[in-house]
Amino acid sequence: QVQLVESGGGLVQAGGALRLSCAASGSILIVYSMGWYRQAPGKQRELVAGITRDGNTNYADFVKGRFTISRDNAKNTVYLQMNSLKPEDTAVYSCNANARVPSRIGRNDYWGRGTQVTVSS
Repeated sequence: QVQLVESGGGLVQAGGALRLSCAASGSILIVYSMGWYRQAPGKQRELVAGITRDGNTNYADFVKGRFTISRDNAKNTVYLQMNSLKPEDTAVYSCNANARVPSRIGRNDYWGRGTQVTVSS
């Protein structure tokens, strides 16, 4: 089916930047929307940013002006450029892909295992 592998997480000081990548692989017919979510300890998972195949984007209010989502359709890869990071951005960041595969009917959601982002004050 579809495997999503995130990379680029790590430890950074407040005000710093990180760039996350997520590559989708497997038996994929087409990847539609892709997105980044995050989950901090004791909190629910929340949407950070999403992007359609055509490049239309949407952002959570708490990252507007600081984070930028982009994608490379040829590589089935989505990126998240995170600038001006704050300690409250600390979380596990996971990517999501909505895709069509030969073995399943319709469009389905797939998830990566996540990458830890820690922002120190």
